[in-house]
Amino acid sequence: MRRRTPATRAAFRLAGLAVTAGLTAGLPGQAAAESLESALAKAYAGNPQLNASRALTRVRDEDVAIAQSGYRPTVGINVQAGVTQTEGNTLSAQSITGGAGRSIAILTKPATAGITINQNLFNGFQTDNNTRRAESGVYSQRETLRFTELSTLYSAVQAYMNVLSDTATLELRRNNVEVLEEQLRQTRDRFNVGEVTRTDVAQAEARLAGARAEVSAAESQLRTSIGVYRQIIGVDPRQLAPGRPLDRYVPASLDAAIAIGLKEHPQILSALHAVDASEAQVKVLEGALAPQLSVQGAVQQFYDQQLPNTQGVAASILGRLTIPIYQGGQEYAQIRQAKETVGQTRIQAEFVRDQVRAQIVSFWGNLEAAKARVIASQAQVQANEVALNGVREEARVGQRTTLDVLNAQQELLNARVNLIVAQRDRVIFSYGVVQSIGRLTARFTAVPVALYSPKTHFDQVKDLWFGVGTPDGR
Repeated sequence: MRRRTPATRAAFRLAGLAVTAGLTAGLPGQAAAESLESALAKAYAGNPQLNASRALTRVRDEDVAIAQSGYRPTVGINVQAGVTQTEGNTLSAQSITGGAGRSIAILTKPATAGITINQNLFNGFQTDNNTRRAESGVYSQRETLRFTELSTLYSAVQAYMNVLSDTATLELRRNNVEVLEEQLRQTRDRFNVGEVTRTDVAQAEARLAGARAEVSAAESQLRTSIGVYRQIIGVDPRQLAPGRPLDRYVPASLDAAIAIGLKEHPQILSALHAVDASEAQVKVLEGALAPQLSVQGAVQQFYDQQLPNTQGVAASILGRLTIPIYQGGQEYAQIRQAKETVGQTRIQAEFVRDQVRAQIVSFWGNLEAAKARVIASQAQVQANEVALNGVREEARVGQRTTLDVLNAQQELLNARVNLIVAQRDRVIFSYGVVQSIGRLTARFTAVPVALYSPKTHFDQVKDLWFGVGTPDGR
């Protein structure tokens, strides 16, 4: 028999308990085991996809600061300096009658330094609507972030339960190989004394070979599940405790689940914020047709503008009013285009509503089916255990063949595997229902982890007038 590492033996002991007591039953002495809740906490804190979505939310926060810059003045300092050399002759009465004029040479160093301030006073409410559009984009991205959180935590539940069930399945199949090896040994002994034929031995050998192939497939599946676990949760699985359904957060009825989902699901809310952003974009483009009013103030200090050793100060305040009349029709086309976009986003929002409703119904049906399958599989396992014991006793007195015993053993194995799968699905789909209504979040389900608040970064940057450093110090 192959040698097992301590970690592997611990996993197999856990798998064996999970098989006998059920994946949802508590295991004594598992204080140091990784729980499903702690795995969710690790996925929440370290999953790359979730952290990338948080970073994108911070990117969208800056859109508000960019939009609000339209309220603020622009200030610029301009400095100009140079050297001018002027040469020529003076015109006098003598030079006009034929005499020589006096030559002159003037060297000046003209310089100008000044500050200019421009302030927008009215631009057709484009700044107001740009800010509104940016805020809607921020809210939409926050809901997208929440949906990414839902998806990440649900994927973590799937990865956790898959490792747990695949470990239990692998142990079952390895135990089955040991049973079939013993069955083959007994069959050969009976063949040697003439109680059975060579056919019985071949049947036992064939069934053993198939069982070993199933062990190899189960090992491969477990390695795949461990890889997915590492990808989503960020660490390798170590001594996983049994997972338990999230029934306390599952609504009492399908209608209640649908009502909650249509009201709270982040995909729906994100789509509605996208509608708001599209409507604000229409207002922004319409503002381009309105008069534009701004004021400019400037102060300049100048030196040697015409003559050397001269200086002066110039100050000005200018108001500018621009009334657009016609610019080729581009603005009108853009407005019509934006209105069609509003219609498209509204249709998309309705599509998302239908999609969320269908998802809730699907998860609810899967959960109900998983509950029924657990009960049926438990009964099937018990019945197959009784049947196998009976077939073995009958085979000892010659009333059953070796093939009958092998078939009974295979049916019991299949029933136990089906029970493991049903118990896994029972847990996964309970989380799936909570995810489909938009409540599988670290905050709502009280995952033991420090919560990330997107509002913190938004408040830090929305009113900043200057600075290139990010709030986290970059």
